[in-house]
Amino acid sequence: MLYTPIRFAPYLRPMVWGGRRLGEALGKTLPTADAYGESWEISDHLSHHSTVIEGPALGRTLHELMVEEPAALLGDAGPRPVFPWLVKFLDARDWLSVQVHPDDESAPRLWPGEGGKTEAWFVLDAAPTAKVYAGLLPGVDEARLRAALRDGTVADCLHCFHPRPGDCLFLPAGTVHAVGGGVLMAEVQQTSDATFRLYDWDRRDARGRSRTLHIDQAMACIDWNAGPVRPVHAEGYPDAPEPVRQRLVSCRYFTIEYMHQVEPFPCGGERMQVLIVAHGRGGIDGPAGRTDLRTGDTLLLPAAVAPQECRPDGSLGLLLVSPAVSGGVHGATSR
Repeated sequence: MLYTPIRFAPYLRPMVWGGRRLGEALGKTLPTADAYGESWEISDHLSHHSTVIEGPALGRTLHELMVEEPAALLGDAGPRPVFPWLVKFLDARDWLSVQVHPDDESAPRLWPGEGGKTEAWFVLDAAPTAKVYAGLLPGVDEARLRAALRDGTVADCLHCFHPRPGDCLFLPAGTVHAVGGGVLMAEVQQTSDATFRLYDWDRRDARGRSRTLHIDQAMACIDWNAGPVRPVHAEGYPDAPEPVRQRLVSCRYFTIEYMHQVEPFPCGGERMQVLIVAHGRGGIDGPAGRTDLRTGDTLLLPAAVAPQECRPDGSLGLLLVSPAVSGGVHGATSR
């Protein structure tokens, strides 16, 4: 039975658009000198099952826990065949491709074996050169976008803004998007790796090869009515003078809140939840002992975990990811 917070080993992925900030800013151990773009913190995806690195479940994978103890892990968020979220950190030193993800209905047709991929980004740090492209500008249809692909002017079809630390962006499946220029962020998404590249900035590797594009599949899953997507900002991030608990995203797949605290507060003991440490240090105290927290940590609190107390060391900023709540879509979904 799962009564303690769970910490998993991160899965570091080299990416052509990545850098070294997953190690420098978030304390990840980068195994080689490559540019790393992603740290998969919690994953039940077929390509990687996260492994527990401490506590009573040491050495077990998230997939094993899903099979063997689904009620203790998921509570009222179950039953389901895979863990519902893939939680990551991303270091977009260079540019991610202009891309789009399928929804639950189009994924089985366009990428058999994968599910839909709605996601949300939370910006931890951003260089002055950073940009986010999110959503088509009004009037952009398939004919105009295909013409822009031929001309290399895709960016002119997309809503663009300069992100700042504390911005949260909700990207429903079907939203055309890209990011780059020096952005470090946390990502919460459905458990899927289905990505269709529309445009890769004419990038080529040392051998002159470009990455594969998926233009027809992307066109088939774009939400042409979505329009520009704008961020919601976490109040006072990162140094709010008062305690903050702010809902940033609420959709059918997950709810994300930002919490900034300097005093102890209760956590766990009700519903499954993921805690992502955005800034600061602290610890979680429970019947089984203390679990330390620092910037870049990610913990899973199973539904059956005993009530815990989170104790900031100074100030502590957390993203709290919970199962969807009733009442529709809020927060960073505004367009």
